[in-house]
Amino acid sequence: MPISYSKLLKMFDERGINTYTIKKEGIIGQASWKKIHEGGHIDTRTIEKLCKYLKCQPGDIIEYVEDE
Repeated sequence: MPISYSKLLKMFDERGINTYTIKKEGIIGQASWKKIHEGGHIDTRTIEKLCKYLKCQPGDIIEYVEDE
């Protein structure tokens, strides 16, 4: 998986953001939430929403990891 969401998941954990928070705040859809946790692909609109909510840059939440 070339794109890693480990930074984002760590940020969620540190800030106490969970499924309930995401749904209540309407930040991203459940499908995107699931894709992030399963290592799937999300689109740039989702990244934009997350960056706006978390007040960060894309590089703060995702990173490219070269396949071995």
